[in-house]
Amino acid sequence: MKKLLDVCPLLFFFIFYNIYDIFFASMAMIVASGCSLVLRWWLYSKVETLSLITFAFISIFGALTIIMHNPDYIQWKATILYALFSIVFLYSHFFMKETLVERMLGREINLSKSAWRHLNIIWAIFFVFCSLANTYSIFYFSQAMWVTFKVFGLGSLMLLFGLWNGFYIYRMINRKNNSILKRNK
Repeated sequence: MKKLLDVCPLLFFFIFYNIYDIFFASMAMIVASGCSLVLRWWLYSKVETLSLITFAFISIFGALTIIMHNPDYIQWKATILYALFSIVFLYSHFFMKETLVERMLGREINLSKSAWRHLNIIWAIFFVFCSLANTYSIFYFSQAMWVTFKVFGLGSLMLLFGLWNGFYIYRMINRKNNSILKRNK
């Protein structure tokens, strides 16, 4: 359900873009993102920091797009947000006791320190790649193609990355459990 709440604002953006234009789409995404936060609070009595940051970026860059009547703001939102995520992951890797990935998932999953650090670097690299891919699409795609890429291209990349993370974590858990069994024999 949480993932659906993450995807809905983007789908509203895509639908309103195809019916109206990027300015209506930006407004729809702001409203849908706000509704998503309210639903999260109502369903889970909690809103994650990442959801709040994303809402703030959508609201700020969406409002700038509408007020300035310039689509560049909403197009660059993803590039800036992904670059910021990458910087935060790298910062946690080099300057914090726990990596950001470990802080986000460590309560539910038990991995070795090296596995958490490896996963954290992979997340940082992934967000750099997404930032660069969005930048490329801004410069070399039409606006309609950029919208499609943003929703379905980057959305698919996120899904594939999430699946890869699941496989990686599963493999690391099994490796850790196997090494514990070998030590106990």
